[in-house]
Amino acid sequence: MTAINPVTDLSREGDVAVITINNPPVNALGLLVREGLIAALDVAGKDAAVRAILLICAGRTFIAGADISEFGKPPSGPGFMETQNAFDAAQKPLVAAIHGTALGGGLETAMCCHYRVAVASAKFGQPEVNLGLIPGAGGTQRLPRLAGVPKALEMVATGKPIGAADALANGLIDEIVPGDLKAGAMDFIARLLASGKGIRRTRDLNDKVTGDFAAIFSFAKGQNMRGFEAPLDAINAVEAATKLPFDEGIAFEQKLFLARMMSAQSAALRYLFFAERKVAKIPDVPDDTPTLEIKKVGIIGAGTMGGGIAMNFATAGIPVTILEMKQEALDHGLGVVKKNYDSSAAKGRFTAEEAQKRFSLLTGTLKMEDLGDCDLIIEAVFERMDIKKDVFAKLDKIAKPGAIMASNTSFLNIDEIAAVTSRPDHVLGLHFFSPANVMKLLEIVRGAKTSKPVVATAMKLAKTIGKVGVLVGVAYGFVGNRMLAARSVEADKMVMEGAFPWDIDKVLVKFGFPMGGFAMWDLAGLDLGWVKEESHGETLRDLLNEAGRKGQKTGGGYYDYDAARKPTPSPVTEKLLTDLWAKKGISPRAIPEQEILERSLYPMINEGAKILEEGKASRASDIDIVWLYGYGFPAWRGGPMFYADSIGLDTVLAGVRKYGWTPSALLEKLVAEKKKFADL
Repeated sequence: MTAINPVTDLSREGDVAVITINNPPVNALGLLVREGLIAALDVAGKDAAVRAILLICAGRTFIAGADISEFGKPPSGPGFMETQNAFDAAQKPLVAAIHGTALGGGLETAMCCHYRVAVASAKFGQPEVNLGLIPGAGGTQRLPRLAGVPKALEMVATGKPIGAADALANGLIDEIVPGDLKAGAMDFIARLLASGKGIRRTRDLNDKVTGDFAAIFSFAKGQNMRGFEAPLDAINAVEAATKLPFDEGIAFEQKLFLARMMSAQSAALRYLFFAERKVAKIPDVPDDTPTLEIKKVGIIGAGTMGGGIAMNFATAGIPVTILEMKQEALDHGLGVVKKNYDSSAAKGRFTAEEAQKRFSLLTGTLKMEDLGDCDLIIEAVFERMDIKKDVFAKLDKIAKPGAIMASNTSFLNIDEIAAVTSRPDHVLGLHFFSPANVMKLLEIVRGAKTSKPVVATAMKLAKTIGKVGVLVGVAYGFVGNRMLAARSVEADKMVMEGAFPWDIDKVLVKFGFPMGGFAMWDLAGLDLGWVKEESHGETLRDLLNEAGRKGQKTGGGYYDYDAARKPTPSPVTEKLLTDLWAKKGISPRAIPEQEILERSLYPMINEGAKILEEGKASRASDIDIVWLYGYGFPAWRGGPMFYADSIGLDTVLAGVRKYGWTPSALLEKLVAEKKKFADL
């Protein structure tokens, strides 16, 4: 075996040259890999004893994609297209042997080979749209030639990977290897050479891109792309494969790729890609911090949140005991969970057997003592401090030594809750978002005395149950709800100045949110935290609650809802509000969309700056991850803090002052120093 360079080896086994890439952890197609591939192909091509070339990767995967750390930097050494040209120039049959994932540039490299074999567990994809890009090394031109136009459109426009069986059925790969990958690939090559088929360049395959595809492209372009620009460019590039010669199609793809690379959307999405990886790194909690084993979980409360939380653990294979005060409530809660699992099975998300297996991991009880053997106990009761303190005081007496006790609180002080226990070092907040079995965000609230092993355990556990865990500090509303509260206060002010709820929501939806704040209140329930005895009809929300309009569950709140829960502006709400304006002597004014946008976003950003100032979040990017996964902030805008950097912190500060809010000292400091949140 010859080491071509530190990540590329070349050996000859009989008449087959074997190129092995070993660039841990995922064999990313970085500069050294590209250089190694070009050099190895050259050596193998000149060896008269070599009749075919096999490309295979060491480690846990084939080339899993491009080296994203190179994006946005000046080009260095041979680029992707130079590497692809080396493959196209090969005069001996090239076979790619694929395991793990072949994604992005990895799949593009595999498609440059003349044949492809894979293990049954392999995955294939062009996920570039997730970074605001399109395939940029021939993916939009080769994929339709191999897999056909419909499958190529599906893969490049959604970014979703496909399995080996799907890849084989559509012609993306030639064979699934049942046993050892290398042995199977060598056998495939032996049969290939014996057949005399020889070289089959993907660029020369035109059968699948010849024909009338107008209806297919029209349908694809008509799909809702939710503000993302890259999917449409990806579709246009695939369409070029059906209309242009290969080299012209490549040039068209390159033009679109470079435009995407320079776009604001791609910058935002690449930022979020790295932000999500940073969020797991806690500055004062080393990676080697010991963690506690979580074999069994207890949950107090079988309501909407408790049941949803339980599903996360059962889905991950962790047994759960759910505590309720009354049998009827327990039966209802478990019934809802079973219905959810059965519904998912009916939709084909998993088998009926899997649904039953997950549900069998849930045990109901009316006795708190039955939680005594749990490693983690999560309280999900009514959001009142006195109730939560009572629960934790009782838990402290029955929970085993070393058990973690967590509160699923949205706002309340974890330190105050921990103070009623004898082990505040094992108490923290686990703030799940509703619906808890669906939403990816988990705010992990560290109290003043929460130990580092408990924090590390919670962060690890978040991954286990498929959540993105973000560590936050103790503050009213923590990070997400604290910022949301600032936005909500300003929204209520605008309503009392002359804006209807749907006027404000329309601006937020236009900005990219899936729904506005008032529609979100209707979804959550207007009676959430509302106390009838304390209501004096002084706000629109009071009036709606008093009228029995509590949101979607009653068929009306700020909006009216039909049987499908589709919202429409409500004449009832409009009348209640206009009467309230008259009662208070308010002369309503039309508020411009730009003012609505600024008054919706700038208070959030200012509050986010205060959160950073107080050390309640480790990084500005952590705040953006909270808002991405917990509140639907449009990913292509990068999150509130990234958005603030992109429009200029001086612009934000001027707006904060203009509308009469108290600026964060950190925001003022960064503007004075001409810095960004990203510089912190």
